[in-house]
Amino acid sequence: MLRVADSMYDGYMPDSRFFRLFSPLVFYHTAATNSIVLGENAADDIDAAIDKTLINTYMSHPEYVEVTEDDLARAGALHEEITQPLHHKVEYVRREDDVPDEQFDTPLVIVVDKPNFWTFNGDYYLQFLQNYVSGNWYKGGESNYSMVASATLQANYNNKQKVKFENKLELKLGFQTSRGDTLHNFKTSEDLIRYTGKLGLQAAHNWYYTFQLIAYTQFLRNYKSNDPKVYSDILSPLNLNFSLGMSYSVKALDGKLTGSIQMAPLAYNFKYVGRSALATSYGLEEGRHTLNDFGSECTFDLTWTLSELIKWKTRLYGYTTYKRTELEWENTITFQFNKYISTNVFIYPRFDDGTSERDDDLGYWQFKEYASIGFAYSF
Repeated sequence: MLRVADSMYDGYMPDSRFFRLFSPLVFYHTAATNSIVLGENAADDIDAAIDKTLINTYMSHPEYVEVTEDDLARAGALHEEITQPLHHKVEYVRREDDVPDEQFDTPLVIVVDKPNFWTFNGDYYLQFLQNYVSGNWYKGGESNYSMVASATLQANYNNKQKVKFENKLELKLGFQTSRGDTLHNFKTSEDLIRYTGKLGLQAAHNWYYTFQLIAYTQFLRNYKSNDPKVYSDILSPLNLNFSLGMSYSVKALDGKLTGSIQMAPLAYNFKYVGRSALATSYGLEEGRHTLNDFGSECTFDLTWTLSELIKWKTRLYGYTTYKRTELEWENTITFQFNKYISTNVFIYPRFDDGTSERDDDLGYWQFKEYASIGFAYSF
């Protein structure tokens, strides 16, 4: 609603700029009514002056009238939305006294853990094989039972500052029965105790100057079917091979192929045979117990994980004095059915021209092979 200031009472008529400032203009019916009613009470000169000014404005500038008195009546009177006073809840917290500093008599102990550069792992398996052949089987043959147990333990040191020390102990023992053998209830099919130690000083990224020791013998006596002769025994023979050379740490095929390759142009081999009767069978002179010679040595020790279920471990060992040569190639293919059950296929060709016995068909080559199924565990 527009009400005109007191200055209008003196006859001052504001121009259009005044109404543009206070627009919109309200049309009051009472102003028009009062201007035409005769005998209007003139006691309120101020109201009469305001009504006159409004009528003049309505007549001079009707374009500024946008709201009527009826519109204001329909809009209703002004009111406050908040009808009740607001009360804020205030929470009071008691101030605690400052906690006094306490003196402890217990001395402060600082523990600093040293880095552990050692890693340990191992593989174990115990497997069995049973073969039944009836007495009238058209191809002949005989029933037998066999078992083989194996444990491989490793303890390796690597300080990440050019020094590596690797240790591996392999234990393997297997037995088999044969109805056709009237002298022995069972014979050994696998018999091995072997330790491999390697001390390396890093020369390049994967190359190390290496000193290596390989020592191996067996647990029990070994026989042939229906033959009382002992062909090997614990410490008969015992082989120690010391070599100095370089090794290469293998990690290829996205980590699926791992292991090491050792090449030593300088190697010393010591062989001991406790049983004098076996001396010539292992390249010693008759009546001697030891053999010392020098030569060159190489070892390939690799593991190839073809898939989650198939793994191939291979070890190729060669030693030569340039007069005699020993070559061993051990292959173990493992089919892992689940965490604890697996099948192993073992293939082992060997060459040794230092023995006194030469086979008419195979010469100095020797072969061993078996397949087994049973329990296996790794950590």
